[in-house]
Amino acid sequence: MILTSSQVNHLLHGNDDWDSWVGPMQELLPKYGINTEDRIAMFVAQCGHESLNFKVLKENLNYSAKGLNAIFPKYFERAGRDAQEYHRQPEKIANVVYGGRMGNGPPPSGDGWKFSGKGVIQLTGFDNVSAFAKSVGMELDDAIEYLGTKRGALESACWFWNENQLNRHADSQDVVTATKRINGGTIGLEDRKHHYKRALEVLGGSYIPSRTPILLKVGSSGEDVERVQAALGLETDGVFGIMTQKAVQAWQESKSLVADGIVGPKTYNAMLA
Repeated sequence: MILTSSQVNHLLHGNDDWDSWVGPMQELLPKYGINTEDRIAMFVAQCGHESLNFKVLKENLNYSAKGLNAIFPKYFERAGRDAQEYHRQPEKIANVVYGGRMGNGPPPSGDGWKFSGKGVIQLTGFDNVSAFAKSVGMELDDAIEYLGTKRGALESACWFWNENQLNRHADSQDVVTATKRINGGTIGLEDRKHHYKRALEVLGGSYIPSRTPILLKVGSSGEDVERVQAALGLETDGVFGIMTQKAVQAWQESKSLVADGIVGPKTYNAMLA
């Protein structure tokens, strides 16, 4: 699936510069396997939340002293650091909050600021940025500059998406797990869900939550296995064996899903629709 200009316009609602994203999205999303309704919707929803619908391409660290103690108490209030000395000073804040982790050097190195969040998914830290640079065949400083362009802002998000195998969670419409892999928690979950459902509507898809925690694989048995076998035109013996697994994998491949031979909620609902 390749997005149309009209779809990009509706997906990036409120972004007056939406048309400049059409070319990069048409080129890069398929390149990284973000090529189905569910995958594109999840990608746009998650990145849209992180970047205000592709409008903010650099992390905003312009926090007040009060905000620093509330949001980053570990690095300020609890660490005995006077937040007032960092009030509205993004570079100093980044060096404290990101220094000494994610491959960054300690605060005095300046790595926290240099490798603060960039792109539509806010790629952060030396480890992530250097790995991305290697993947696109760039020197580190060139990659940092590339992240400031629309194409780089998008490709870095696609790279992160691929590295963290987020298509798997998109295929099962699992907004919660995808959010945790990106955010480390569930901050902004309701907004992400709202973006996701709206994106599915734009793309002609639908949200189909599982009625039960279906997870069928080799060794499973029962009525649900029989239903899957019937949908695949197999003998309905109710036993999930190697032949059933191979048939499931072939079906998943035909639908551009992760072909792991496991019937989770998304595969089950789509197969029996």
